[in-house]
Amino acid sequence: MPYVNVKIAKSGATAEQKSKIISGVTQVLVDTLGKDPETILVVIDEVDTDNLGKGGESLTVRRAKGDARP
Repeated sequence: MPYVNVKIAKSGATAEQKSKIISGVTQVLVDTLGKDPETILVVIDEVDTDNLGKGGESLTVRRAKGDARP
């Protein structure tokens, strides 16, 4: 059973967007590895931007400065 864990910044991804992520990741495994979609588990973890950092600063701080890139 393939298990895929997707981590994204907690920034208001909609249920529709998350659904597209789940279906898209599932389809990649079906197309690439020939897996049965019923056996694929996709988990999305939303990480608070205070808990993500790059370049020595949290994503919260970077966004406040106008740098939207993770």
